[in-house]
Amino acid sequence: MKVLALDNLQKVGIDVFQKEGIEVDIKGKMTPEELAAVIDNYDGVVVRGATKATAAVFDKVSRTKVIGRAGSGTDNIDKAAATKRGVVVMNTPGGNTVTTAEHAISMMMALARQIPQATASMKEGKWEKNKFMGTEITDKVLGVVGLGNIGKIVAERGLGLKMVVLGYDPYVSKDDMARLGVEYVALDEIFRRSDFITFHTPLTPETKGMVNAATIAKMKDGVCLINCARGALIVEADLQAALESGKIRGAALDVYPVEPPPTDTPYFKHPNVILTPHLGASTTEAQEKVAVLIAEQICDFLKKGTIRNSVNFPSVSAELLPILKPYLELGEKLGAFHGQMLDEPLKELKVEYIGEVGKLATAPVTISILKGLLQYQTEEVNLVNARMVAEERGVKVTETKIGRAEDYASLVRVVVVTDKGESSVSGTVYGTAPRVVKINRFTIEAELTGGILMLQNQDVPGVVGRVGTFLGEKGINIAGLQLGRMEVGGTAVSLISVDNPVPEPVLKQLGKIPNITSAKYLTF
Repeated sequence: MKVLALDNLQKVGIDVFQKEGIEVDIKGKMTPEELAAVIDNYDGVVVRGATKATAAVFDKVSRTKVIGRAGSGTDNIDKAAATKRGVVVMNTPGGNTVTTAEHAISMMMALARQIPQATASMKEGKWEKNKFMGTEITDKVLGVVGLGNIGKIVAERGLGLKMVVLGYDPYVSKDDMARLGVEYVALDEIFRRSDFITFHTPLTPETKGMVNAATIAKMKDGVCLINCARGALIVEADLQAALESGKIRGAALDVYPVEPPPTDTPYFKHPNVILTPHLGASTTEAQEKVAVLIAEQICDFLKKGTIRNSVNFPSVSAELLPILKPYLELGEKLGAFHGQMLDEPLKELKVEYIGEVGKLATAPVTISILKGLLQYQTEEVNLVNARMVAEERGVKVTETKIGRAEDYASLVRVVVVTDKGESSVSGTVYGTAPRVVKINRFTIEAELTGGILMLQNQDVPGVVGRVGTFLGEKGINIAGLQLGRMEVGGTAVSLISVDNPVPEPVLKQLGKIPNITSAKYLTF
């Protein structure tokens, strides 16, 4: 077996491969074209952040089985293209958690005491002792936005520095924050009370641009901001204006909307801005740790067929994967169904495996369900970290296996619990094709594929005809229609497969058709 190690992978990682008897070719950064030309000479590839494994890299792959990222981010790997060619994509989640958290704390300390500015002044031969008046951080209020793995460590370090720590994360329970010693508050309260605010959230539609003119206006005068998470959390023009007005006293940034950022970015010249070139994971300890982790994972996969920390396949043995694969697909689609229907935070997920499927190792199926569901709440969920993400958000996950079969030899029922109550969807596998067979109490059989228009309506004559006519007028072609009802004249559910997307304005018009009570467009 042979592995290609790129981007100057640390020697401790190379040693792992050699100890396991796997031949290693060691190279620096490669262009996508260079990598595409040689990738299929290897069973596995290791990259860090420099080499880009684009879709073209995987275009003609047949020998390569795995590509691993020595780090947590996999933005430099085209995961869809790798999956299509059957290449497992692995990363090392958590390998740089402490390092990134410590970097955020370092940035806060540097802001408080203006250390970079004072250093630059000294190197210019100046002695400006009175110019760089700092501030103590003891008893100051630290607002932590995002209490995932990194945010929790930042909060712990802040408490150790005798700061008052406020926390906001809609997916972490108040009890978890209380155990940390963090005061749970609303986001507006973070802005209003904090002397320092540090961000540790993924980039989602909800978090993009969360620091803007409107939210900055809510902040305490003279606040300091630290961002070691995602550059696009901050609207740069609004940050520039707030720095110039003095509303924001200082900002310390390690990430940017475009990396590397333009050198003429206006706020770069502001004297109270501290900048680092995405160094959150850049420590010797972190780089050595992820080098060893990725090498061990790739060795286990190539020699034993064991998949760990994959972002495009479940962690499951090679022997079991062909049997589980249809149920993995079913689980992800049932989860995605719920994910698109939820309109408030998830409190509990209950999964029931009924009949023959309960005899299998179902943990990977539950992970697939979580991944399908949580992908509508965060960009960072994958088949490896889905359980961890659920735990961070305070979601209780339970699995139940029921030996007796109902109407099907195997049935997977997924129940979500919110403050509004419970909702369930059940599915099975016909041959290798996953299908939904029940939505709440409605029996209905359909494939969850492509675009689906889900309607709830009163079961009266003419509804289906009016919907069909309306969609036709909008140029939306119906590919299939499935109906479910419990009693004549009661409530009915329709799943309408459509060839065209159904925009929000059309959904709103659909909802006004007589006897239609709800309309939702889902994609699978």
